[in-house]
Amino acid sequence: MYDAFVTALAVFVGVAFHELFGLGMFSRPIVVAPLTGLLMGDVQTGLLVGASLEAIFMGVVNIGISGSAEPALAAGLATAFSIKMGGNTHAILPLVFPIAVVGLQLLNMIFSFVCGPWASKFFKYAEQADEKKITRLHFGMWFVHFGLYALIPFFAVLLGAGAVKTILNSIPHVIMNGLTVAGNLLPAVGMAMLMQMLWDNKIAIWFFFGAILMAYLKLPLIAIAALGTVIAIAIAQRDFQLKKMSNKTILATDNDSTTDSGLNSEEEDFFK
Repeated sequence: MYDAFVTALAVFVGVAFHELFGLGMFSRPIVVAPLTGLLMGDVQTGLLVGASLEAIFMGVVNIGISGSAEPALAAGLATAFSIKMGGNTHAILPLVFPIAVVGLQLLNMIFSFVCGPWASKFFKYAEQADEKKITRLHFGMWFVHFGLYALIPFFAVLLGAGAVKTILNSIPHVIMNGLTVAGNLLPAVGMAMLMQMLWDNKIAIWFFFGAILMAYLKLPLIAIAALGTVIAIAIAQRDFQLKKMSNKTILATDNDSTTDSGLNSEEEDFFK
């Protein structure tokens, strides 16, 4: 019962606070999984699951009712089941993406069919200019929406991984195969989306530099990140020095121009 409650609490914190603070990224696996592990007494497994799932869901960003998967539910359940299975994260990861896809659909259904009918109340209270009722209704629907959603991981952990697997097995194989293929593509899609946002031809050489370090020199990611930090600091210091030199040149030019203007003005006064 305790494991089910803390898993539900971690998922609730992830999805609810993510929305409460304006897409604050609390629902990311790197947040929910370690939190679940901390509450269940195994932070190490939580960190391992969180890092593994973050690579999968890196390119997944759900905006409004349009999205592909809900990572908080997957992260909470994957951590809980992995801890119950003695830290065996590899056995539970194949179930993660289908759980996330189903979870998002359930989250949207709760929003549409439970919270949706209350929308007219907001218009009514707005016409009455009753701010207190609007605030109470807003936070009430916020708690109901994500509270009902948190019941899913609660009963999932309470019933066990076997029950979850049985439910997922009832989904047609064609759909499951499609979800599996999509899940395998997600890490590459996530990296591609990040590269598309960050790509700049002026600094593209550093991307290939990092790829060479990893592919041919077999350096770990931490070493590459540390090396990148050193290079970034060195470039920043050089740019700062160049900017100071440029400012001095501009200042000297302005002073020369001012001096020349003063001399010309004196000459004009003399000949007058």
